[in-house]
Amino acid sequence: MIMVTGASGRFSSAVLAELRARGISALGGSRTPSSGQRHVDFSAPDSLDFNGVDTLLLVPAGAQEDDRQVAFNHAAVEVAERDGVSHIVYTSLTGAGDHLSMALPHRVTERIIMASGMTWTILRNGVYAEILGAPLSWEKHGEALRIVSPLGDGAVAAVARQDLACAAASLLSDPGRHERKVYELMGSRAVSAADVAGSLGCEVRDISLGDYRQLLAEGGMPSFRQSLMLSIASVIRHGFLARTGDDLPYLLGREPTDPLSVVVKAVVEHRSGLSIENN
Repeated sequence: MIMVTGASGRFSSAVLAELRARGISALGGSRTPSSGQRHVDFSAPDSLDFNGVDTLLLVPAGAQEDDRQVAFNHAAVEVAERDGVSHIVYTSLTGAGDHLSMALPHRVTERIIMASGMTWTILRNGVYAEILGAPLSWEKHGEALRIVSPLGDGAVAAVARQDLACAAASLLSDPGRHERKVYELMGSRAVSAADVAGSLGCEVRDISLGDYRQLLAEGGMPSFRQSLMLSIASVIRHGFLARTGDDLPYLLGREPTDPLSVVVKAVVEHRSGLSIENN
């Protein structure tokens, strides 16, 4: 049996839907399970139960302080091994993102998994194209609107969330072919703020990271989240997330979705006051 954790999140629910579309049975695990799903709460490790699961897709919980995230993931790996899981697939972070503040717990978790007695596969997911609407805000400029960006000339090889879900489902359908492999799932092209503005026919005004920090604080964002968003903006601005790769089309069996179209949609929805969730 396949289990996918984080089943109430957008990524995991997309993986489960893709598996169903392929005629593959899978069980969702969630802290708030719906009918037919299993309760999985990483913050309560004594309650974790992976009995009957052969292949586990471990999708880590939302952003936590590093020590809590590592503890949650470590407990999940230990319970998986105890309960007889034979193959664990972990959704990690692209190697190009090692400068991001969120990278450390992913790398520690990779080591824990590789040292376990289970076979494993690591999916190093690139930045979701959908979340790039977050650092790009809008302001009035005369009679028009323009984009305000902290990203400078930087670009990011973003990936559509649905493509990452399809890649995970493809792997889960035949995990034995992917034992002890690490896949770098970056996008097919790098997208910049100028690319987004060009697609929308508007101007873009670059702001400093200090000004971006002030905008986040004025918007009431918690300090922990501010640090995360500043880290993402800085790493993109300085060119560390622009590298593309071939692993994603290999797992998909097709060319990835154009990330620019996904980013543009997210930015337009952000302008309209709609929110794009990160999970």
